[in-house]
Amino acid sequence: QAQLVESGGGLVQAGGSLRLSCAASGFTVSTYALGWFRQAPGKEREFVAAIRTSGTMIYYADFVKGRFTISRDKAKNTVDLQMNSLKPEDTAVYYCAATSNRGTYVRPNEYADWGQGTQVTVSS
Repeated sequence: QAQLVESGGGLVQAGGSLRLSCAASGFTVSTYALGWFRQAPGKEREFVAAIRTSGTMIYYADFVKGRFTISRDKAKNTVDLQMNSLKPEDTAVYYCAATSNRGTYVRPNEYADWGQGTQVTVSS
């Protein structure tokens, strides 16, 4: 059974950086498409970034392009999200997710397996 565990969240000042990591078990990260999503209080869960099984097809939400980078570490079986130039509006719970199906990779309902989330808070 696929399991995902996020880590690396915390409190950071605007302009700072955080690196989130998602450890996968029960499957290898190179065989699933992996995504990062976030959900702020009172808002719907939204797409942040995704990486397909090829490792070369990568997608980003417009609001994180140039600031966030998704990467995959096959040796550690993790998918990471490097977040730079953080803004207060990036404050949310960040989730990683995995899917073995093809799709748009940006819709939460396309992902079957989810982590528990990690809180990211950016102060102004």
